Amino acid sequence: MPELPEVEVVRRGLERWVAHRAVADAEVLHPRAIRRHVAGADDFAHRLKGHRIGTPSRRGKYLWLPLEDTGQAVLAHLGMSGQLLVQPHSAPDEKHLRIRIRFDDDLGTELRFVDQRTFGGLSLHDTTPDGLPDVIGHIARDPLDPLFDDEAFHQALRRKRTTIKRALLDQSLISGVGNIYADEALWRSRLHYERPTTGFTRPRTLQLLGHIRDVMNAALAVGGTSFDSLYVNVNGESGYFDRSLDAYGREGLPCRRCATPMRRRPWMNRSSYFCPACQRAPRVRP
Repeated sequence: MPELPEVEVVRRGLERWVAHRAVADAEVLHPRAIRRHVAGADDFAHRLKGHRIGTPSRRGKYLWLPLEDTGQAVLAHLGMSGQLLVQPHSAPDEKHLRIRIRFDDDLGTELRFVDQRTFGGLSLHDTTPDGLPDVIGHIARDPLDPLFDDEAFHQALRRKRTTIKRALLDQSLISGVGNIYADEALWRSRLHYERPTTGFTRPRTLQLLGHIRDVMNAALAVGGTSFDSLYVNVNGESGYFDRSLDAYGREGLPCRRCATPMRRRPWMNRSSYFCPACQRAPRVRP
């Protein structure tokens, strides 16, 4: 799934091309694309029509389009292959086009939701006083959020009594960090993914947060990480941070720091990539 940098790249594109445009109509071409909108396709299209889209927003991996003056927002679930594309009216329909949103202006472009695997979708929700769709009100702030509280995160990490990679992927503790950027930040921090969180000192937590922010900002600068054509921005362009990855996907290749061959281990239906020399496994207590 796309992580914070990839979702932020899409959000920035939507802010440029979609914000403050009024919806003329919405067309749902596949019912699974609005399955989280329980009132159905006709209701979804009716509720969007005539409303102006506000500034697209994001928290962690979650992206939404506020509807101005309604107290509601369109939440986008990108899933494994969802794409939000801004296309000219004249562009041929994509093979896996699921939803089309047209605007009441003469700019000549429309918003399309394309999803090959149909795990994603759009849905309309009421928003909280903070402006979040109510269904994601429990999601923690992400490390690039100016209001992210480093000290509160450190204290929560110490109380969690888990291992560090599990904590980083816990979206109620810190949002936006997925498997790729967790491995990258842990490699930069010289931390093994099974390191217990209870032993983290404040300096170590702050150092890890610094590396998380650094790797995410570096990914943002080049459009995120795209391993295939499914992860693209609103113009259909891929990011190329995959060329700069230090840990993820580098099994058997020399560590960029010490030249030890990188390893991969199965982990929670995923994989963890690490350097066995730089990222020493914690000792197992009897």
